[in-house]
Amino acid sequence: MSAQNAVVQPFATFLGSNASFLLPKSTSLMLVIGLTGGIATGKSTVSSLLQTKHHIPLIDADILARQVVEPGTPALKRIVSVFGQDILFPDGTLDRKKLGSIIFNDETKRKQLNGIVHPAVRWAMFKEVVKYWLSGEKMCVLDIPLLVESRLWRWVWGVVLVYCPKSTQLQRLMARDNSSSEEASSRLNSQLDIDVKLGYADEVVDNSGSREELETKVDALVLKLHRQAGLTWKLGWLFPPWGIFSAACILAYRNLWRRIPSDRKKV
Repeated sequence: MSAQNAVVQPFATFLGSNASFLLPKSTSLMLVIGLTGGIATGKSTVSSLLQTKHHIPLIDADILARQVVEPGTPALKRIVSVFGQDILFPDGTLDRKKLGSIIFNDETKRKQLNGIVHPAVRWAMFKEVVKYWLSGEKMCVLDIPLLVESRLWRWVWGVVLVYCPKSTQLQRLMARDNSSSEEASSRLNSQLDIDVKLGYADEVVDNSGSREELETKVDALVLKLHRQAGLTWKLGWLFPPWGIFSAACILAYRNLWRRIPSDRKKV
């Protein structure tokens, strides 16, 4: 067995995949992009464009958060053991509204719930990333609304922020939810300010304009990412240690130094 295959074999075995099929495709570094934004900035639209128009593998943290608490999952069993059977519907599915009412004004219970769900979601994300890597993908996108707040930005190759000014967020939120200025402002103020997230972004997609303008900017972003991924993938294929070395350098850079870029690259 080659050194390359020796590295990949445990992952394929762990995931229950056909290792002989996956190994030849798994020698290069895959770019893992973190996509985030704020409420009413248009992150979901960008996420959809990346997945449907550009066919980039996308891992949606919100979808995984629902999947990890489906009936029969370890996370749901732990939630029931902490909060009781009353938080389940008769069919065994989670009653999110009832659970939400329990944790709404109870910080201790909220932390208990997060301590169960968040690790399960992160583990599910990790397995999805590994599967895409084993299949030979050059990049994948992690769609994580709380990428900055959860500090997961430290574990991705680059952070893409979908941005618009807070005033635009407010107007869009009021129009979308038919809410008052006070209600919309309250929701915005309950979240991390979008301008704070700017400091963590490697690429910024400014969504202050029209849908057509946004699509053009996403097209430009994808072109740039493909160029970067292509070079990295080729280097990793020709010189496998390059992938491991690059990944180690990126993780060390993000975790040993809190990087707040001064040059915000807007697409």
